[in-house]
Amino acid sequence: MKVKALFILLVAFSLAGCGIFGQATPTPLPTVVLEGNNPTATPSSPLAGGGSGAAASGNVAPAQTADLALALAGNVKTVSVAVGDTVKAGQVLITLGGSEKLAAAIQAAALELLSAQQALKDLNDNAAQARAQAQLALAQAQQAVTDAQHDRDLLNYSRGENGNADAAWANYYIAVDAYNKALERFNNIKNFDITNPAHAAVQASLVSAQQIMQQKKNIVDWYTGAPTANDLAQADSKVMIAKASLDIAQRNFDALQSGPDPDALALATARIQNAQAQLAASQANLADLELKAPFDGTITQVNIHSGEWAVPGQPVIALADLGHLHVETTDLSERDVPRVQVGQAVTVRIKALNQNVNGRVTQIAPLAGMLGGDVVYKTTIELESPPAALRAGMSVDVQF
Repeated sequence: MKVKALFILLVAFSLAGCGIFGQATPTPLPTVVLEGNNPTATPSSPLAGGGSGAAASGNVAPAQTADLALALAGNVKTVSVAVGDTVKAGQVLITLGGSEKLAAAIQAAALELLSAQQALKDLNDNAAQARAQAQLALAQAQQAVTDAQHDRDLLNYSRGENGNADAAWANYYIAVDAYNKALERFNNIKNFDITNPAHAAVQASLVSAQQIMQQKKNIVDWYTGAPTANDLAQADSKVMIAKASLDIAQRNFDALQSGPDPDALALATARIQNAQAQLAASQANLADLELKAPFDGTITQVNIHSGEWAVPGQPVIALADLGHLHVETTDLSERDVPRVQVGQAVTVRIKALNQNVNGRVTQIAPLAGMLGGDVVYKTTIELESPPAALRAGMSVDVQF
């Protein structure tokens, strides 16, 4: 009897499943096929949208994040933000001490730059005067060469050939006659008392006449004599020196024809460039005393406080753009990634909100990663209409 009742009950359930009692056939539960560590929804899954069939898990992430560090070592003067604060790009987050010293360096560099610029201006303004001075120096050098060469040429023939020897002899004979007369007068009074004024006057006249006679004799000797080897060597040296000075004067004059002295101009320009570099370096060092936000975002972590010593390159603040969130997959299999393309539409299931959101693939990682021994590729997905309650870190399922 019990067996018969059980058989009747099973038949009733079978009829009910076939719609004998007018009830709709229930929707089958979604089936998940596991390939490695990657769950793939079947077409009966709520995420299935007629796409490539690839599926992956992922997380909601900020579109932009940054771990910020200071460029210089130093004592932290101020920390102007806390976790949760929203900041604008360029806003100062941390300030180091030491600005006074760098401000003085900037002022010194600015003064040197101004001085160098003025020197260059003076060089350009005085170019005409410098050219005139160079032209005068060139003319003087040319005349010096002419004079030195003339003196050297005089040594090539007897000095008496220039016509002045006769006049020298005449002057000498006149001096000899004057000397003889002075000597005769002195002989007439040489026995006088030396204290006699007439004696002193005649003796002085004799000495003077003797000196003049010797001078005239020297002139005669010069005209009638030949130059020595030393005379020739000195004359040749004077010619060489004059010609070398002329070459220098000519180069200086030529260099100034198109503007200021090129060497002086190069030096003035290099001085300006050096001053500009020093000023830029000092300004950069001063700017490095401040850590600024590179983009609009929210402070998610602060790892330093006022009074502490900052180490260059060590992250001290974490910043994230929480106003722009996207999805990043974590386990898209290497077997599925060939079926995914940039621009492809996807359906994103946000688990915490129990909500589906449409999106599109904006990036596929060019290099693979590893997850539990499997090769996976990260994809980035922009959501078309992000829910207001969406937060970074929420887990999602993605159907491509």
